[in-house]
Amino acid sequence: MVEVPGGLVNAVGLPNPGLEHFLATELPWLVRAGVRVTVSVAGSTIGEYADLARRLSRAPGVAGLEVNVGAPDEAGAGLFEVREPFHAASVVAAVRREFPADRPVLAKLRPDVSRIVEGARACHEAGATAVVVGNAVPAAFPDGRAGGLSGPAVAPIALRCVTAVRDALPGVPTIGCGGVRDAASARAYLAAGASAVQVGTALLHDPTTVARLRDHLTPTSEEMR
Repeated sequence: MVEVPGGLVNAVGLPNPGLEHFLATELPWLVRAGVRVTVSVAGSTIGEYADLARRLSRAPGVAGLEVNVGAPDEAGAGLFEVREPFHAASVVAAVRREFPADRPVLAKLRPDVSRIVEGARACHEAGATAVVVGNAVPAAFPDGRAGGLSGPAVAPIALRCVTAVRDALPGVPTIGCGGVRDAASARAYLAAGASAVQVGTALLHDPTTVARLRDHLTPTSEEMR
């Protein structure tokens, strides 16, 4: 990971303890803590996505799934490569078949301004409850190695994508992601049409970011009158 002006370039893949450890240790702890758990999944094949969805569908406490089909360097990370919107839709459809219809499936897409509407439409038609618009964008380290850029630097691109989806697909719930670090940046996404926001890179600087955003964005009793 390397800090750059306005963000972070990283090439760490998708570090996690694996499904078995998550189901045995982390999920029970989260459930006991009263957390509403949405699990983000990624796979090297469509079959692997489907298998993850099937196994998580039987796990107590899993409220929903996020299907990551927008990593900045899928081939380098060993993930299923999404080159066209129908590739993403195929993954979503496979996950949707294995996951209960009454629980949400979110499709996380990269902020590609030229294809975001097409991708969001394809995923929604394939069964995605909502789309997460925004992810790290392809970038390079100073020495030329491939990586992904995240943080405030990508916010203007992600905001453009959220606006495009809102205008073209007003019935599709959208979650904005990219550079959310304070109340102002979160409100920018909400004003652009997002129903909610995700926080990522900011948590590396301040793990309390989400708690602070919740406090700043929750209306007071006076504001609700």
